[in-house]
Amino acid sequence: MILTIDVGNTSTACGLFEGDECVLRFRRATDINSSSDEIGIFLRSALRENGYDWQKIQKIGCCSVVPAMNHSLANACAKYLGREPLFIQAGIKTGLKLRYSNPKEIGADLIAAAMGAVQLYPEKNLIIIDMGTAITAELVSKNKEFLGGVIMPGLKISVDALAGGTANLTSVEIVRPEHVYGSSTTEAIQAGLYYGTAGAVKEFCNLFKKNVFHGEDTIILGTGGFARTFEDYRLFDKIIPGLVLSGVKVALDLN
Repeated sequence: MILTIDVGNTSTACGLFEGDECVLRFRRATDINSSSDEIGIFLRSALRENGYDWQKIQKIGCCSVVPAMNHSLANACAKYLGREPLFIQAGIKTGLKLRYSNPKEIGADLIAAAMGAVQLYPEKNLIIIDMGTAITAELVSKNKEFLGGVIMPGLKISVDALAGGTANLTSVEIVRPEHVYGSSTTEAIQAGLYYGTAGAVKEFCNLFKKNVFHGEDTIILGTGGFARTFEDYRLFDKIIPGLVLSGVKVALDLN
């Protein structure tokens, strides 16, 4: 069995693979103050409670955008699961051509998502939209070239910014509103967030198709915690919740 771990700013997702199949996904809140013991006990407990033996884990791969977590996570894996994890970072084999001015600046989650997407859709132009704490769009050509992308505030960041930066607006639940406008302050914020984000993502994808891929066939993939919120809006050709975890599995196979 192979365990993959994706440490995000808000939550940490884990995937357990048997062969190429992800048989279990589970997560916890990301807390930079967590000790290696807390993390290790959580990993063991989550596996045990779902009926899996941690001693059968052969490899562990990690993708982290929270450097402060890496030391504790590595120690947790070594102490409680008996394996030294591989972290996605500069220098590992990716199978991608990184067309970036400074490849070391590329987030580990972006690299992992691209690797997972290329495995699923080889020889295809890809736009990968990750709707997490931040919303990222990355472009991968049919020749496995990582071309770059865009980064914009995610839905939760936008909600927090409105609530924290204004005197009369409060935090709201992030949902698709019933109407395209609001008849209350809460509904107005929800409509602005939802349709504003959807419009931005849609416009970026149109621009990418026209100016980057020049009208060639392009697949738009959605991933991240809020991707399903936009499922009915049809922003994506396919939503793949565990795309980063699959990419970490690819990295382990290559390295």
